[in-house]
Amino acid sequence: MCYNLTLGGGTVNKRALIAMSGGVDSSVAALLMKERGFDCIGATMKLFNNEDIDLPRDHSCCSLEDAEDARSVAETLGMPHYVFNFSDRFRETVIDRFISAYERGETPNPCIDCNRYLKFDKLYRRARELDYDCVATGHYARIVEEDGRFLLKKAVDQSKDQSYVLYSLTPEQLSRTMFPLGDMLKSQVREIAEKNGFVNAKKHDSQDICFVQNGKYGDFIRTHSKRLPPEGDFVDLSGRVLGRHKGIYNYTVGQRRGLGLALPASMYVCGIDVDNNRVILGFDEDLFSTSLTAGEINLISVDSITEPMRVRAKVRYAHRESPATVIQTGEDEIKVEFDEPQRAITKGQTVVLYDGDTVVGGGVIR
Repeated sequence: MCYNLTLGGGTVNKRALIAMSGGVDSSVAALLMKERGFDCIGATMKLFNNEDIDLPRDHSCCSLEDAEDARSVAETLGMPHYVFNFSDRFRETVIDRFISAYERGETPNPCIDCNRYLKFDKLYRRARELDYDCVATGHYARIVEEDGRFLLKKAVDQSKDQSYVLYSLTPEQLSRTMFPLGDMLKSQVREIAEKNGFVNAKKHDSQDICFVQNGKYGDFIRTHSKRLPPEGDFVDLSGRVLGRHKGIYNYTVGQRRGLGLALPASMYVCGIDVDNNRVILGFDEDLFSTSLTAGEINLISVDSITEPMRVRAKVRYAHRESPATVIQTGEDEIKVEFDEPQRAITKGQTVVLYDGDTVVGGGVIR
């Protein structure tokens, strides 16, 4: 396995803070770090209060159960475990950004924001305060040092690869981060957890956004938005009114179901006109485009893109990479031109660029 045994040019002092979510992956990551001789502590982030996500104050929500699972595994491993209350930071940088994006007619990826602002910023800073020089997590990705630069690479288990949601890490952050599962298969991780009697060995992976109950994004935004977009018109690409929508935050590009319209043929959301409060509908062929612009960029394998660069680009987590050319058009902007039209490129989602199995960087689609 490839671990960062030199951090920022220095020698690791063998002290690691393990981000423990309560799931099987971070639990096995903790075990592997212990086996490598690291002095470890487990840390679980408290990301929200019950009332923040519309649960009764006395409800024993999943975050408490997860913290108990993490504590149980840490106890089994003979390592201290702490719960850090980062709920204010989470509210500001993840929940509020999530709501604001939908208010702007965008479709955000809050898991990326959580990695950027919580796991690899707030938690990393806390680790440094406690004199732990590196943070280890249960992500499926790899960190490799090449010619003095730390690179982010895809996991060996391609079906579990999480490099897409980690694109915002900087080389400096990568130099002080470890992904012990990067060279492993998920099945191997489960086997290790069962062999060691972990309480969460058979725990299902989390699929939904943690702070949205039952996956109902619209309900969450309706409850928490301070400037909820009103109802407006569905229109076709020519501007002809087709009916009334229930607020732009309820829709995303590519959506077909839940429109509430009786149409002679299937139509899809092709765009959201925020200025005129309209949801634009079209047919499947209208969803394809050959280029995009992205901001909030982070480049890992290069300092900048000074000339057109051939890459494979991914426009959402579940999307297949596609050949493309990227050029940096500003200090915080890139333009991506695809060889073939891509379906449902969506504002607010992230485009991540790859050179083979190496993450070049990425940005938020505008």
